[in-house]
Parts: sequence; structure tokens; C-alpha cells
Amino acid sequence: MNGEQLVAVHRNHNGEVISFQTSEGRIISYRKALQEAEDGLIEGIPITVGEKGSMHLNPSAVFSFDELPSFY
Repeated sequence: MNGEQLVAVHRNHNGEVISFQTSEGRIISYRKALQEAEDGLIEGIPITVGEKGSMHLNPSAVFSFDELPSFY
């Protein structure tokens, strides 16, 4: 693997993922992570397209976001 990976997660008060920490120490939003995964900069996380055409990070094939530590 040459790209960054997601190593920690930050959730809002509803438990929704709102940002990540990368293996390079960057803090990026969910949307930024989605864009970088699509561009091949973030590795190890598949992208799925929902019924309405919206894109989502889908770790279920590899791991769960619940396995990542919280950074806040």
C-alpha cells in the first residue's frame, strides 16, 4: 500500500462519523475522505453508491469504523 489509511474516527452526538485521522496524521472530513478514496489517495476503503446515487465509504468488506479508535 502506498496511500494513506484511515486510522481513527470522530463521531457527532448522534454517533455518525464526521471526520477521520489518516495514517499521516491529517484530520479530514468524511466528504474529504470520500473524495480522496475515490481519487485513490486513501487506500483500503471501498466506495459504494446508494440507491439515490449518493456515494458512501463502505468499510464492511475490510473492517468496521467501530474498530477504529476515537480521536476526540
